[in-house]
Amino acid sequence: MPNIFQNVINKASGLTRQTALYAGNAFDRVFRAASLVQAGQTPFETLHSDGLVSLRYYPPLAEDFIDLDDEEIPVARQSHKTPIVIVPPLAVNMLIYDLFPQRSLVRFLRAKGFEVYLIDWGVPTREHTHYNMHTYVAELLPAYLNRVREHSGEQELSLHGWSMGGMFTLFYSALSKDQHIRNAIVLGSPIDSHASGLIGVLYQRISDVAELVRERTGFRLHNLQPHWFHTPGWANTLGFKLTNPIGSVMGYWELIVRLGDREFVTNHATTSAFLDRMVAYPGGIIQDTMVRIWIDNQLSDGKIQIGDDWARLENVNANLLAIAGETDTLATPGAAKRVMDHVSSTDKTFRVIPGGHMGILAGSKAPRASWREMAEWLAERSN
Repeated sequence: MPNIFQNVINKASGLTRQTALYAGNAFDRVFRAASLVQAGQTPFETLHSDGLVSLRYYPPLAEDFIDLDDEEIPVARQSHKTPIVIVPPLAVNMLIYDLFPQRSLVRFLRAKGFEVYLIDWGVPTREHTHYNMHTYVAELLPAYLNRVREHSGEQELSLHGWSMGGMFTLFYSALSKDQHIRNAIVLGSPIDSHASGLIGVLYQRISDVAELVRERTGFRLHNLQPHWFHTPGWANTLGFKLTNPIGSVMGYWELIVRLGDREFVTNHATTSAFLDRMVAYPGGIIQDTMVRIWIDNQLSDGKIQIGDDWARLENVNANLLAIAGETDTLATPGAAKRVMDHVSSTDKTFRVIPGGHMGILAGSKAPRASWREMAEWLAERSN
């Protein structure tokens, strides 16, 4: 009999400890989520800021090794000659590039011997609602690339752009005809938007309606004031999650199921810190993107209107590495691959890797699927 009682007591004690663990993790995830977030730990210097946009520089790492995907990577002490400039998309916060200490793109590139710069577009407000494609591609981007050149002492640069950042990279090169962009890496950027799965089909239908309206009434979305299109950060967060609603719901369901796993709870809080803190889209950018990229699908013909000018992809002749996600619903492989038809680059590579729109940049499979290959590709073309 004493053994039976002892077993009951032990089981009850185990359940109590387990309950306390679940309760503690749940409390921290809901009320102390910021303390769990591991993102944004790689040191950087802010070289310049205009009050909205800022330029970051990631100095050499102090450690001799970094952890990446359960493997130690030696930190290179000799830098490649050509710096790399990360050109992010709008609406996202910069945590995505430094998501985990063991899965940080900026830390990895720095460890591989690249001088790493990042343009942080900041948090636009209603004051910036008139900012459009021309503002970013023809004004801000060239100004900040010049500052990179001044700081690094190098004219030739490599650009890395994900999503809209990839489009900015291509548009800048096409519009400016900058011959000192040596390498361009673009990820998840739709060139033929009407070929982008269900979203593409939807915009094909919208395009038909828009053309009919234009013919009969002369009305165009650009006739409206940009402030009508200004999109707050919470709306961008919701829109991003709705591109994969099942995955978003399952993520929280898995959190409940694995609430006793402290590491999983910490990782969930860190990923959510990026997803739940998206920033506003200026109205002018929404107008240009909706009309010229999605409705009119101008890029499928290899050009796009930027302000009063036209950026022609045939002017892009940098070494090009284009990457698409196998399960990306925003920029399907078919939509992204069309870049190969239009650029004049003689050295150009297109790759499809596992992952969705976010996963190809910073997902758990990204280091093995693309980061290592990208670093090797870049190293061969950066000295």
